[in-house]
Formats: sequence, structure tokens, C-alpha cells
Amino acid sequence: MIISGFQKTTLLDYPGHLAATIFFNGCSFRCPFCHNSELLTSDTSPQAMTDAEVLSVLKKRAGILEGVCVTGGEPTLQPELPEFLSSVKDLGLLVKLDTNGYQPDVMISLCEQGLIDYIAMDIKSCPSRYPIVSGFPHLDFSRIQKSVTYLMQGCLPYEFRTTVVQELHSPKDFEEISRWLQGCSAYYLQNYQDSEHVLCPGFHSCSKEELLDFASVVEPLIPNVNLRGID
Repeated sequence: MIISGFQKTTLLDYPGHLAATIFFNGCSFRCPFCHNSELLTSDTSPQAMTDAEVLSVLKKRAGILEGVCVTGGEPTLQPELPEFLSSVKDLGLLVKLDTNGYQPDVMISLCEQGLIDYIAMDIKSCPSRYPIVSGFPHLDFSRIQKSVTYLMQGCLPYEFRTTVVQELHSPKDFEEISRWLQGCSAYYLQNYQDSEHVLCPGFHSCSKEELLDFASVVEPLIPNVNLRGID
């Protein structure tokens, strides 16, 4: 496994829980606004810690932590992820998976093995613009749809979330998203944050008013829509 980062404590990454966050290398997408571009490939960043080292820290902190967030990059690309998460669960910790949903069979298998307690799936854009916003022109959208369909069956707690970029999203996009995800349990609009590691610099965040306008477009079909990343 390629672990490129480990945050021992966070109150932000796993809603309602004190958690640690583990960052994995590798991703199928090349979203131009990605703020973790150094994690996109498996050969650009040195391994920060080994599996054993991370598990050793988690074991020592098991009485303090409530859960672990696995993120990236895209964690489901790691072949050894099931075994690693099984070891995490053996410590009595909850597991939150951040995913782009492009490995639905892996995601579903992890859920059915009882290795995941909460999923946050990124919704890059509306279906018609997914290849553009994900930076993946040959994207197989049926794989995204399979993940969405599974989560909306309510097998475990989940959220959908869209990082809103001023240059990449419009009210029309959110109209389409609201029809697509109608009835989902939770949807978050999170504001784009610029950083030195953005894959394609030059994008901008939205104002609070712009985000509220987008939320108002979504709300008739997805009542539980909330904002993140605003003052």
C-alpha cells in the first residue's frame, strides 16, 4: 500500500467523530481543480509511513480516537485495502471512506464485508459534464451510477458532495444533479479552496451568496443540502 500522509487527529474529516486521516496515492481521475495533485499517481510521492507503522499509531490512540478516514487520491485503488481496514476495525475504530465512486465493485465489497461505516462520495458534476470536470474524457459513467444507486439504497450512512468551482459549475449543472440525486439522504456543496498543489491553477471559489443560490436550485428535490467551506 502507498500511504503518503497520516494525520493523527482531525475533527473535520469524519463528521461527528474524533478521527485520524490516512492519505493514499493514486487516482483514476484528473480533476483540474484537485488540491491533492501530488497524490494522483503512485510514483510521485515517497511513502510517508508503512501499513504497520500506521496501525501501530492507531493502536496506541485507540482509546482516544473514534474513527479513521481513508482518503486520497482514491483509496479503492489499493489492492490491500480490505486487509488493512480489517485491521483497523479490529481496533474498534469506525471507518469512513472518501471515494470518487469509480470502483463500485470494490466499494460494495468493502461495505458488504462490514469494513466501512460511512461513505463520502464525490459528485464531480452533472452526468452530462462528468468527463470534462473529472478530467477523464473516456469515463465510463455507468460505474459512477452503480455507486450512486448502491448508496441510495441506504445500506449504510453516506453523503454526496460536490466541490464547487466558479469556472466549472453553473445553476444548470445543479438542476441536473438535483434530478439525478433526487431523494438522497445528504448532499454537500463545498467551496473550492486554492492551494499550491492544485493540478491546474487559476480557478476560483464562490461567494457565500453564490453557493446559497446553487443550494436553492438543489433544495426542491434534495431538501438536505448544506454548505461547507464558507465563513
